[in-house]
Amino acid sequence: MKKLVALVLALVMVLSVSAVLAEEKTEYTVDILVWKFDDTYGSSVRQAMTKWAELVGEELGVKITIKNMFDAGDDMAKQVEQCDLAIGDKPDFVIVNLAEPAGGQILVDKLSAAGIPFLFYNIPPSEETYDAVVVQSGAFFVGTLPREAGDMQGEILADLWAANPAAIDLNGDGVIQFVEFKGVANNPEAIARTQYSEETARELGVPLEMVTDIIVADWDTTKANDAMLATWSAHPEIELVFANNDDMGIGVIAALNQSGYNTGDGPAITVIGVDATDAAIEAIKAGRMTATVKQDGDAMGEANIRIMMNYLMNGSWTEGLDYKVNDDGVSTYIPYAKITQDALQ
Repeated sequence: MKKLVALVLALVMVLSVSAVLAEEKTEYTVDILVWKFDDTYGSSVRQAMTKWAELVGEELGVKITIKNMFDAGDDMAKQVEQCDLAIGDKPDFVIVNLAEPAGGQILVDKLSAAGIPFLFYNIPPSEETYDAVVVQSGAFFVGTLPREAGDMQGEILADLWAANPAAIDLNGDGVIQFVEFKGVANNPEAIARTQYSEETARELGVPLEMVTDIIVADWDTTKANDAMLATWSAHPEIELVFANNDDMGIGVIAALNQSGYNTGDGPAITVIGVDATDAAIEAIKAGRMTATVKQDGDAMGEANIRIMMNYLMNGSWTEGLDYKVNDDGVSTYIPYAKITQDALQ
């Protein structure tokens, strides 16, 4: 009996010491899996996470170390390999920017088996996998409302149309001939931006005519430039381009420049993007790009770090934090904002 009591007391002591050590933990490490470094908006989020890791650490009185940021180069197989490398680092947490929306389950299985908590950001798991990958796994997602950017693009166009139709309808036929540049085929953000930019503009009374099939340019400036050169040659009647992101919008503008359009001095096609990258802001100020919708990379990077640390230190994703949790209980959205030339003056 005495041995049993001694054993219980020893166990209580061990548990108590473990609890104290847990409470006194002052250093945390994180690895970050990124879909590709060669993405302007994504780079802004990466830079923000580095900045906010230091700032939030100072605020909380702890040290937050980003051990590794892995560049998957838009390759899911490579990201799976990098997940194994991250697990080998034994970090306290892994932040995931999915290389493929439908590819999250294998990462979930690996990280869960290793006992490493994780969250997803920016690129949501596909609709078919979201429940298993985020909800059932106990993870969290930091993103944006997929349709909001598209809605805002359509609203910007409607405001421009109401103010001065002739500035957009260059051939004066009463209808805007347009094309859509889509990021990738199966990305929820790209799908929603593509759908709602057009749908919202039509609902607000803008007469539109799509002159080509939707153009998929992989969020990429060069691919958008090449596609716009060919499309512009075949369809010189184009008066409007909706681009899912600013990188593609900048590529479109470079193609138009070759015909003397969108140079900042002379005729211009209406080009509306998403992200509010530095290049896009400068193009809007110079009169080469019409408008964009700001996706706040700094705010997303901050949210990733704050929500991660809240989980690690308090066992809750967002309790006590100023983030609105969506109805699914496991996600929050960073709001968009309209950026026009008037807004920049």
